[in-house]
Amino acid sequence: MSATIIEPHGHCAERFAAVADAFAANFGEDSDPQDVGAGIAVTVEGELVVDLWHGTVETDAGPDQPWQADTIINVWSTTKTVSALACLMLADQGELDLHGRVAAVWPEFAANGKDAIEVRHIMSHTAGLSGWDAPMAPEELYDWDKATSLLAAQAPWWEPGTVSGYHAITQGYLEGEIVRRVTGQTIGQFVAEHITRPLGADFHIGTEAAHDSRVGYVIPPPTPAVGDLAPDSIAMKTLGNPPLDARQSATIPWRRAEIPAAGGHGNARSVAQIHAPMANGGEANGVRLLGPATIDAVFEEQCHGQDLILPIVLRHGIGFGLPSESAPFPSPRTAFWGGWGGSLAIVDLDQRMTFSYVMNRMGEGTVGDLRGITILMAIYGALAA
Repeated sequence: MSATIIEPHGHCAERFAAVADAFAANFGEDSDPQDVGAGIAVTVEGELVVDLWHGTVETDAGPDQPWQADTIINVWSTTKTVSALACLMLADQGELDLHGRVAAVWPEFAANGKDAIEVRHIMSHTAGLSGWDAPMAPEELYDWDKATSLLAAQAPWWEPGTVSGYHAITQGYLEGEIVRRVTGQTIGQFVAEHITRPLGADFHIGTEAAHDSRVGYVIPPPTPAVGDLAPDSIAMKTLGNPPLDARQSATIPWRRAEIPAAGGHGNARSVAQIHAPMANGGEANGVRLLGPATIDAVFEEQCHGQDLILPIVLRHGIGFGLPSESAPFPSPRTAFWGGWGGSLAIVDLDQRMTFSYVMNRMGEGTVGDLRGITILMAIYGALAA
């Protein structure tokens, strides 16, 4: 069958026409398009130069609704980049020591041999707390006190700081409790007051009822997150407790809960806007979030090697993934992460560029897939022209 040429909605600077073409190509096969509904955004020097969306999405109003300019969707682990930014901002303000002990701000955390774990270990997935010892039901993710108190009480699963093991869900609770202990605010409240509102970014950790009509449902991936993991492996203990079904994200309790490693709702525009200050030395469009020294701290390598949970080699800085053999980037000062099913957030300080891709049709990937990467390649081609 011949490809269908689609015209995405939104705007795209002429320089980035090839980026719009790459995005359109994801919808191009009549028989089985790679994307059903999706959005992309690019900022350069803080300016939103690409803001495109296309396709359909299921919402509370029913299936096959047009993906709109204000559609928001669960972006899974791309939320981690926003939660990390909250901690980085507190460090920048002198309220949090990235190399300091977690127990200094959260005394209960010192239990079971965790007194020496530092904030940077949590932010780089090396803390040894990638999952819960106690059985967790999916709905118990909505119980903040239980999720955090269990983590505070348990022993690490490996020597902290020695190797990464993807803290798929737990990282957000750990960072969020640190934010709460330092500020008295939940991380969702902190992000709203100090990041999204000043930037005018439509992103939510804990999504209020007023936004329900705009929330799109994800289309679950073909296979569950746990795949064929060995029953007693750290990977299964991490990804299988609680057992997550992507359809849970369509429920009201999931939306309302603050799940700072996986439950953020936004669109590509908002994710790109949130990271624009970091890409531009800490300030964009009159909003300053970070200073240069804190941005440099993001690039302090914390680990580089085979992850204990994900089947790839990872290189982590503080709060973000860094370029490596598994994730090569043209610019060395690039920080990134992605979400289950394919969403992406890229922050390139050398190019002063941010890129975000969000979608409803989830692929097999845990930290991004080729749909977003192909568009990213087109962006670098445009920047080099």
